[in-house]
Amino acid sequence: MGVIVLGLMLLSLTIWLGLLCFWGQFWRTDQQLEVTETQLQSLPTVCAVVPARNEAELLPTTLRSLLLQDYPGSFNVFLVDDRSTDQTAIFAEGVAHAVGKAQQLHIISGVSLPPGWSGKLWAVEQGINSASLFAPDYFLLTDADIEHDPSNLRRLVAKAVQEDLDLVSVMVRLRCESFWEKLLIPAFVFFFQKLYPFRWVNNPNNPTAAAAGGSILIAREALERIGGIQVIRQALIDDCALANAVKQIGRQNNSFPPASPGRIWLGLSTLTQSLRPYNSLATIWDMVARSAYTQLNYSPLLLLGTLVGMPLIYLVPPMCVILGAVWGNWAIALTGLLGWFLMTLAYYPTIRFYKCSPWLALSLPAIAFLYTLMTLDSALRHWQGRGGAWKGRVYSNPDKLG
Repeated sequence: MGVIVLGLMLLSLTIWLGLLCFWGQFWRTDQQLEVTETQLQSLPTVCAVVPARNEAELLPTTLRSLLLQDYPGSFNVFLVDDRSTDQTAIFAEGVAHAVGKAQQLHIISGVSLPPGWSGKLWAVEQGINSASLFAPDYFLLTDADIEHDPSNLRRLVAKAVQEDLDLVSVMVRLRCESFWEKLLIPAFVFFFQKLYPFRWVNNPNNPTAAAAGGSILIAREALERIGGIQVIRQALIDDCALANAVKQIGRQNNSFPPASPGRIWLGLSTLTQSLRPYNSLATIWDMVARSAYTQLNYSPLLLLGTLVGMPLIYLVPPMCVILGAVWGNWAIALTGLLGWFLMTLAYYPTIRFYKCSPWLALSLPAIAFLYTLMTLDSALRHWQGRGGAWKGRVYSNPDKLG
């Protein structure tokens, strides 16, 4: 038994060494929008599109922050009231008048969701169609729960213009106030970065593509080049699907090879933040379970790999520490301790970024166990026809959205 346990621990340790040495430095938090001050040499026109479904409570803060951007160029906001029942449109109008930006805000009453579309993307499509009349250089796709730093749009545009990018996105700072948020939200970002290492995403020669839906600036030409939002109309993980389309379709030219990869950039934001609260384990569980199985492409084989791989990577090291101590086998205990140390070392930068207690970095094995259960529950919900529930809609079958 000791030989088997030691073998599993050595395998887990090898995986961690491989991740730390060869997996895009995913644990680092240095890809940040606000790292350097940016200056605009030109002033492209921008239209923001905000899908809003029952967001009246947050709009006085979030919409106000969007309307009060310090961007010196032409900027309009198109808020799509996605059949809300809480007077979202009325609150939005009130916010715009209160800050003296009524002419910049355009409220669109969403029409019924057609077959084959997710609710959010249908709202975004309606917003883009209306905003296109202004022929903007860029669209800012953002959510109604995002409180934008006053400089956010200016920094996004400067990043796009100066580095000739088709798409710029930031993973906004998620709310991290309650016990469950402090325990689980930094890990959500950590796992996302492990799945999509930002350095790989930002390398045009690497096929890895991802974006964060809370704040995406996309060039109108790039959006037209991929065929518009309708090409991802069925995607539940729409931000990554959009980034993938932009990067993979690339830029057409007359030289050889016939196309170059689309240029995208994804980073973290220290200033722009999400106000969406996750005060309980249940709310975070639902958020993860909504799309975890989608992330696995609804594949039972990938699910099985996850259910085996997550315990091997995250649970084996602390179990070896305990078993080695009980058995008096210090080779097992010390090897397990080394594996636990490596995962703690990898997780610590994210914990520091979110200003949580350093001791939480030691809790990654328990956190990973919870996320594994959430992934399993996501698959169970899908098989039961309850997958993808969000904002009163259920998308249990990605081929029959509506």
